Amino acid sequence: MPDEAEPFARVRLPRKGEVLGVVISMMGGSRMLVDCIDGKERLVRIPGKIKRTIWVKSGDVVLVKPWEIEADKKADLVWRYTRLQADWLRREGHLK
Repeated sequence: MPDEAEPFARVRLPRKGEVLGVVISMMGGSRMLVDCIDGKERLVRIPGKIKRTIWVKSGDVVLVKPWEIEADKKADLVWRYTRLQADWLRREGHLK
């Protein structure tokens, strides 16, 4: 029987150039406003290759990659965490 304290095997952590954030609101057109842990609010878009596979709503914890141009204002969505994964990130101190 698997260990009850660890309900999943791995959680994707931010790599170089990626930032964790929480979705504030949906803007329509596969765009959303995200409050990132670096203190900036970014307009995040869902790239076409994952647009139909990820369902994002307000309050979700996401991983975003800021654009090279306008890095403080815009980003692309990389990953959406489940509720259990988000709780684990908060417990481990990765997310405030």
